[in-house]
Parts: sequence; structure tokens; C-alpha cells
Amino acid sequence: MKYMLLICGDESAAEHAEDGCGGWSEEMTERGVIRGGGGLRPPNEATTVRVREGEVLLADGPFAETKEQIGGFCLIECADLDEALEIAAKHPAATYGTIEVRPMLEFPE
Repeated sequence: MKYMLLICGDESAAEHAEDGCGGWSEEMTERGVIRGGGGLRPPNEATTVRVREGEVLLADGPFAETKEQIGGFCLIECADLDEALEIAAKHPAATYGTIEVRPMLEFPE
């Protein structure tokens, strides 16, 4: 089963981004569960796109008006939700932010 780990934090979380993942990526690569991922530029560099009644509406910044923003993501593949939660709990960002674990939709090929 594939899961998306959405790594979230407030502005102070940006200072931790430079620290990397403290060996987490290497451990998860060795376990063979990483399928992709990456960090995101700051929310003030985001552009939000909406289409309403055929009109494209662009706005600077993220859509959500919250203190916490998505700072990165990891796509993992593992046996079940329990393993996905164990993997998320080991991520360093869990100690200063939050990690939302979401199962991916699976479509037939």
C-alpha cells in the first residue's frame, strides 16, 4: 500500500529543514519503502490556481490560511497503516511539526 507523508510545520520549522532528515532517508531507503519525495520552497513563493465558471483565478501564497504549512512530502510503500505510522513517527519532523499520513488512491492499470 502506498502512503503520502505530508510534512507540516510553522515558520520556525524552516530552520530544521537545513538539518536534513538525520539518517531517516538512508534508513528508509535501506528498508526499501521510499518511492519519492522532496522539500518545498516557502509558502510565500506559492501560487494558488482556481477555475470558477471557466475563469482562471490566481492568488499569491498557499490556499489555506493557517500557521502550519506543508513543507515537504514523502511517498512510501509499505505493508499497512501500522507500518506507515511507525515510519512517520521516526521522521525528525515529527519532533517539531506534524506529519499527516494519507493512503493513496489506487487505480486499475
